[in-house]
Amino acid sequence: MHQDLIDACRKFDRTAQVKIYELYYKAMYNTSYRILNHSAEAEDAMQEAFLEAFRKLESYRGDASFGAWLRRIVINKSLDILKKKKEFTFPEMDAFEREDEVQEQKEEEDLLKAQVTAVRKALEQLPSNYRIILSLYLVEGYDHQEIAEILDLTYSNVRVRYLRAKNKLLEEVRRHRKEYMESLNN
Repeated sequence: MHQDLIDACRKFDRTAQVKIYELYYKAMYNTSYRILNHSAEAEDAMQEAFLEAFRKLESYRGDASFGAWLRRIVINKSLDILKKKKEFTFPEMDAFEREDEVQEQKEEEDLLKAQVTAVRKALEQLPSNYRIILSLYLVEGYDHQEIAEILDLTYSNVRVRYLRAKNKLLEEVRRHRKEYMESLNN
């Protein structure tokens, strides 16, 4: 998609690096923030990821999109920060806590399955132009600018379609959830 910029970055062109950064920093920051839940740490992870990406650009083969390749680096940098803080471990529990947690987890999983089913059914009901934008944004993790480029639409067009699609999806999810709850009561 931005092969000319990537090629220029491989030649250590600072202007191209700035352009790549400007294209991807928002999405990469959001990815890091979802993992770290801390603004400054997300910013640090994102910056380190960009530096590493520019150093290792020769290893980018183009098998996946540049954004996906960069996102993988951002995720790894974010996880490294969590590991250093020792927040990426799971504490031991005694037997009673485990039994309670297993039961709670089963109930949560059942509820989650019902919600996922409602969302999946609701997505299937949406017109394809809504379903595609929601899938690219919510499932694939693309930002609105990337979706605009993929679908050859304007940024504002993608934003409007996304908002309409999201509202329609929520309406459908509520309807499916209501039907599910009614089926449990019968």
